[in-house]
Amino acid sequence: MKFNFSYFLLLNVVLLFLSQEQFAQNNQQHFDEFMQTPSTPYRTASGKPGPAYWQNQNDYEIAVSLDENTHRLMGKVTITYTNNSPEQLDFIWLFLEQNRFTTNSRGTLTTPIQGNRYNGDVEGGYNLSQVKVNGEKAKFLITDTRMQVFLPEPLAANGGSTTISMNFAYKIPVKGMDRMGRLKVQQGTIYALAQWFPKVAVFDDVSGWNIEPYLGAGEFYLGYGNYDYKITVPYNHTVVASGRLMNPKEVLNRKVYKRFQKAQETEETTYLIEPSEVGSRRVLNKRKGTQTWHFKMENTRDIAFASSSAFIWDAANIKLASGKNVMAQSVYPAESDGQDAWSRSTEYTQESIKFYADTYFDYPYATAINVAADVGGMEYPGVSFCSYKSKGASLWGVTDHEFGHNWFPMIVGSNERLHAWMDEGFNTFINHYSTLNFNNGEYPADFTNGRVINPYLKFPGRESINTYPDATNLRNLAYTAYYKPAIGLIMLREYILGEERFDYAFKSYIKTWAFKHPRPQDFFAHIENASGESLNWFWKNWFYTNNNIDIAVVDVAQKEHGALISLENKGEIPMPVALKVSYADGSYDTVHLPVEIWQRGNAWDYFHETSKKVTSVEFDPKKQVADIDGSNDSWGK
Repeated sequence: MKFNFSYFLLLNVVLLFLSQEQFAQNNQQHFDEFMQTPSTPYRTASGKPGPAYWQNQNDYEIAVSLDENTHRLMGKVTITYTNNSPEQLDFIWLFLEQNRFTTNSRGTLTTPIQGNRYNGDVEGGYNLSQVKVNGEKAKFLITDTRMQVFLPEPLAANGGSTTISMNFAYKIPVKGMDRMGRLKVQQGTIYALAQWFPKVAVFDDVSGWNIEPYLGAGEFYLGYGNYDYKITVPYNHTVVASGRLMNPKEVLNRKVYKRFQKAQETEETTYLIEPSEVGSRRVLNKRKGTQTWHFKMENTRDIAFASSSAFIWDAANIKLASGKNVMAQSVYPAESDGQDAWSRSTEYTQESIKFYADTYFDYPYATAINVAADVGGMEYPGVSFCSYKSKGASLWGVTDHEFGHNWFPMIVGSNERLHAWMDEGFNTFINHYSTLNFNNGEYPADFTNGRVINPYLKFPGRESINTYPDATNLRNLAYTAYYKPAIGLIMLREYILGEERFDYAFKSYIKTWAFKHPRPQDFFAHIENASGESLNWFWKNWFYTNNNIDIAVVDVAQKEHGALISLENKGEIPMPVALKVSYADGSYDTVHLPVEIWQRGNAWDYFHETSKKVTSVEFDPKKQVADIDGSNDSWGK
């Protein structure tokens, strides 16, 4: 074959053009539209509820009694369900989450033989009776942790209402998947009760009925409503619960009631039941039998309570910037007492609630209660369960984290079972700033250096943030749900957008979606619209891939009127570039280059005008960016 040089030259020019075009396209994909959705009547493209946005309402009346001898909870629930959706409903789905604690539940059967954090007892499960719709016997079907109640007539759209009632009973597990259960201590048993009654699943405009089973890592997605509930317990028990105690004069003796009133007026921690008084007649309202504690809570997605004869009980007022007063409370056994331990719990609760309420969105509840239990840390509206063994920094950390959850997902009601990062990650993010603020930094914050997460970012078995929680390898869950999204938001606030732009957008998101149900797309769109910055390149890469950041300072060439600085994006994620340019006289300049320098390729030359001799150039001098290779961040000494 005769070699055709002209053809060869033309072919190479074409191939070179195509390769350059492909190179540009590969980089451009980082800036393409991602998860942008058009406006509908229910949700807007700007990340807000639409003009026809709706949520269904579920209101509860509950009366239960606790049998300390058999460790059983039994009672009746009546649910008034209002269908605000634009379609009529033929059935209603409920969750029976105590059914997780049986030998044949999906959660039990999908727990590894060696066990994990989400081990649970298998001697529980609901016994149901008298299931009725509008007072008439109802047809229903139970599948694992879900219950389908069939309606005799379709429930009308746009405001139709019906009632579902039933009696229920179950044995309270000792180990309730590190979320609830019971703990035997020296002076009694602590019952930490959550997922303790049948509750309605969410019907929304995104998925219809949200009926993912309760397995383990996936937490909860719940609608909002009003709760009126009564708890009958042994006469010597103290009960704390979500909401406001409606009958304090009936259940507290005169001495404790006076202390209860005082604690609502002072910011100093006040004992309601002192350590030496636990079990004493001096603080008991009755001498035998039972008594019934009555609570109410409005516009909440859930309720929880704790009951025990072993509780030390203290409290104090929290005065918020809004002028609202909230009653902080702590209950704990003698085993947890001590100034290095739970004696500071109410102080921690005060400071945590005050910081989040004054910084982000006002606290909506009357009380904030910390309960010492055999639970590592779990959150419910107005109530936290934290380990009775925690002390010092550990107790601050778990208390602050669990109370931070009152904002995510209690106020901003995201779907935890699908998108764990929208509550755990957001909460870990605000915990960072709360910890920096607490007592002039008494306990050092974890994420001041964004590169603390680098070992995970280099781990071959890592998973992306958007991985379904129940499918996530448990060794990765702390990173996918908590740390990586939190560090992503810190980078967004402190490095990409800046504090002022981010804070406005973030607070606007909370206010806009308070007591509503945002999706990831709604968050992304709202931050972009409120901050005025297209961030598709960031959302896509940080939240939905295992891509990494690696910005390198390749070379610096001193020129007559400055220095030519050569940069390269060796990773898969583009990033704005902050440079510290240092000079021979000891001075330095800070340079900020926009993310758009990477739109046409992974190499960029920047000419820095100066009459001084450049001795070093460093990328990300504050170490705010989770860049996985620090060895190529600098040029020069």
